[in-house]
Amino acid sequence: MLALKELKGLVIIDEIQCIPDLFPILRVLVDRPRATARFLVLGSASPVMLKQSSESLAGRIIFHELGGLSLDEVDIENHSRLWLRGGFPRSYLARSLTASDEWRRGFVKTFLERDLPQLGINIQARTLHRFWTMLAHYHGQTWNASEFGRAFGVADTTVRKYLDLLTGALVIRQLPPWHENIKKRQVKAPKVFLTDSGLLHTLFGLKTMSELEGHPKIGASWEGFVISEIIHRLDARPEECFFWSTHTGAELDLLVVRGRTRLGFEIKRTSSPKTTKSMRIALSDLKLKKLDVIHAGENTYPLTNDIRAVSISRILEDLRPLK
Repeated sequence: MLALKELKGLVIIDEIQCIPDLFPILRVLVDRPRATARFLVLGSASPVMLKQSSESLAGRIIFHELGGLSLDEVDIENHSRLWLRGGFPRSYLARSLTASDEWRRGFVKTFLERDLPQLGINIQARTLHRFWTMLAHYHGQTWNASEFGRAFGVADTTVRKYLDLLTGALVIRQLPPWHENIKKRQVKAPKVFLTDSGLLHTLFGLKTMSELEGHPKIGASWEGFVISEIIHRLDARPEECFFWSTHTGAELDLLVVRGRTRLGFEIKRTSSPKTTKSMRIALSDLKLKKLDVIHAGENTYPLTNDIRAVSISRILEDLRPLK
């Protein structure tokens, strides 16, 4: 209180997760009559893990999730570099592939051994590293707690706890399923993705593009990378983003819903995408405004009246933020 109460203007407080007890003090400061200071609070954990923020600053705080570098901040013609190295600035800007990989390995070690314990998480770093690595191999798949629990050798509730923990620490994205009454059995478990493609590749032990291109999870890695870029480009909120899948095989990689607007996206690592029966079913059943197939080729062009092939290198020109 002594350090903060006399400050004016914009006050930036970093690494707030280290001192969550600061939130009650901030509440007193922002409630002062004629307050002359505004506070920008930065941290490496979601509001769910920092319970004090929602309990003591309700109605006084706005949350904004800041991801890593994205295609609108780098040379989009070199999008493969961002995909391979991920969005952490020091990883992306490293002088060599070896230096980039070393930075990410150091991040993983520090995150598990220092950052998570600071959040009050008392799980052995070795256990969480093993879990995180196994989760990398499920990247882009529908979550199955029973299957994962058997593979990891613990109860379903334990692996669910670990999953939510890493999600709260912002290194895992859970993409929820969309389901409605369309008289079809639909998948109701989330898909899981590592939020940063560079960390995914580090957990796989991949350094170079040639190693990535020979890995069996290259398609899933590409899907997660492109989904993150679409969400960022549309400026879509987490609660507006879903995937859709039925037990008969129809699916959609990403569904963005805002009000009456429904946009569908399929991700294909190919230079010549084609329409599929699944796309046509998704258009009809979900009543999509349009469906875009994001691909690795160079051009954007229509596939049908309602389906368009969009090049990843033209995503900034051909996708517009939601209104």
